[in-house]
Amino acid sequence: MDKLRAMTVFLKIADSGSMTSAAKTLAMSPPSVVRSLAALEAVLGVRLLQRTTRRMALTDEGREYRDHCRRVLAEVEAGEAALSARRFEPRGKLRLTAPVMFGRLHVARCVGDFIEHHPAVEVELLLLDRVVDLVEEGIDAAIRIGELPDSSLVATRVGQTRRTVCAAPQLLETTGVPNSPSELARLPTVSATGLAGSNEWRFAREKRLTVKPALRTNQIDVALDACLRGLGFAQLFCYQVEAHLRGKRLVRVLEGFEPLPAPIQIVYPQARHLSANVRAFVDFASKRLRRRLRAVA
Repeated sequence: MDKLRAMTVFLKIADSGSMTSAAKTLAMSPPSVVRSLAALEAVLGVRLLQRTTRRMALTDEGREYRDHCRRVLAEVEAGEAALSARRFEPRGKLRLTAPVMFGRLHVARCVGDFIEHHPAVEVELLLLDRVVDLVEEGIDAAIRIGELPDSSLVATRVGQTRRTVCAAPQLLETTGVPNSPSELARLPTVSATGLAGSNEWRFAREKRLTVKPALRTNQIDVALDACLRGLGFAQLFCYQVEAHLRGKRLVRVLEGFEPLPAPIQIVYPQARHLSANVRAFVDFASKRLRRRLRAVA
C-alpha cells in the first residue's frame, strides 16, 4: 500500500469527521476511502476509528496516530517545498512584521541585505508591538519573541532573549541594589506594557510581582528613556538594553531571579507550497539573525 497516501486519507477523515467529506476533498469515491482506511488499520493492527451508523469517533490509538501523521506529512511537504523553491528566483512582494525595537535593531539591516541579494523582491516591513494574524492581515512571515500558542504556524528558531530588571546608576545610589523581586514593590518602577500587557512582572520559577509604576507606557522607547533618567526600575528584554549595559548607563539587577529565556523565531503559516520568497527569506535571515543574537541572550 501507499503508506503516505493512506496517512493523507486517514488525516482527512480525522479532520473532517466524515468519510464522505474526506472523499469529496480528495476527489476519491467513498468506497475507495473506506478501503484505504481498512487497509491502513490492517497494516497497523489497530482500530483507528469507532464507526456506527450514526457517528464516527477516533480511538485512543487513532488520536495518537493522527498527530503522528500530521507531523510526518508536514515534514514531507516541507522537504518537497524546500527542493521546489530552489527552482525559482524570488521576485515580487514580500510582507514581513517584527516588534518595533527588535525590528529597528536587527531585522531592518537583515532585510536590507536580503534586498541586495534578491533585487527582484519588493519588501514591506511592518514594525508593530502586537501579535499579528498573519493569514488575516496578509503577512508572509513574522519575527516573534516568546512561545507560540498557535500550532498552525511553522517556526524557525534564531535565538533567545531574557527579561531583565535594570536601573540607572544614579537611582541605585539612592535606593540601593534590591536583593529580591519583592523589594521592587516599595521602589519606583516604570512599566512597558508591550512586554506582558499589565503591571505584572515575571521572574524565575513562575513567580510574579505586581508593581505600581510611576510611568506606564505601551512604547518601549519611552520606558527605556525613563529608566535611563533614573525615574524607576524597568523590566525589559536584554536586546533592548544591551548597548546601555555595555555603556554603563544602566545596571542589571536581580540576575539570579530572571525567568527562562524567551525564544526568538521566524514564523510563517503552514502551506502546501511555500513561496520562493518566504523560503529564501527564512533561509537568508535565520543565518544572519543567529549570528547577531548570540551576544544578546
